[in-house]
Amino acid sequence: MPTTRSPRRPHILSLMGALSLVVLAACGPSQEELDAERARVQELQSALDAANSERAEVDARLARLTEQHADLSARLRALGQNVEELEDQRSSLTENLEQTRRALEELRERERQAQARLATFRGLIERFRSMIESGRLRVRIVRNRMVVELPTGILFDSARSELKEEGLSTLNEVAAVLREIDNREFQIAGHTDNVPIHNRNFADNWELSTERAVVVARHIISQGVPANRISAAGHGDTQPMASNDTEEGRALNRRIEIVLLPNLDELPDLTALEH
Repeated sequence: MPTTRSPRRPHILSLMGALSLVVLAACGPSQEELDAERARVQELQSALDAANSERAEVDARLARLTEQHADLSARLRALGQNVEELEDQRSSLTENLEQTRRALEELRERERQAQARLATFRGLIERFRSMIESGRLRVRIVRNRMVVELPTGILFDSARSELKEEGLSTLNEVAAVLREIDNREFQIAGHTDNVPIHNRNFADNWELSTERAVVVARHIISQGVPANRISAAGHGDTQPMASNDTEEGRALNRRIEIVLLPNLDELPDLTALEH
């Protein structure tokens, strides 16, 4: 920093100037020499005043720069914090976008699968149209699965599990359609009414419904549907479609169902539940 000048410096210069005048007077200086000396003293005084003024201006500028530096430092620190916050927000946003993208892809895949199932269902209904119109079977959607339903009266005599001629003909037509459906598995499900069976061949309705399902499954396999795509199950009277209080209701409950099972890739991913 510049050395602070003493406020008495002008007086000292004045005294020096006066002393010079005295000395010059003692030596007998001329008037011109005295005027020149006075002019020099005034020149020195003006230079000193200008230097002091310049120093004051420099001090003021330094103070302003110091203040600006402090303000800039504070703004930079705040900016650094904002940048960190923005980086965190960007990272979170990127993760959210990725999750949204995956969810959208899953939804699109489910929509594609749903459209494929719908096309399969429509194709089956068209193939079964003549059998539906003749009353030999009907097609229902149960729990988002397609079910081909055949009354047991067409397939079997009461309390028996041997296929009738009409039943054989009907199942042959059904098997011809099933053979053309790729990548699908079918479950043959037997159902009865709740009237107890009195027959030495079957202990109860559950056993009767199971035997009938197996007989139908074996016949469909004999018509060229791969065995690894066919399964059989008996439900007895546990899943009635109608009330068993009337003959009409009991007739509806006595049925064979061919259920189109969902493919594995259509089921939700449950691997996260493994332990």
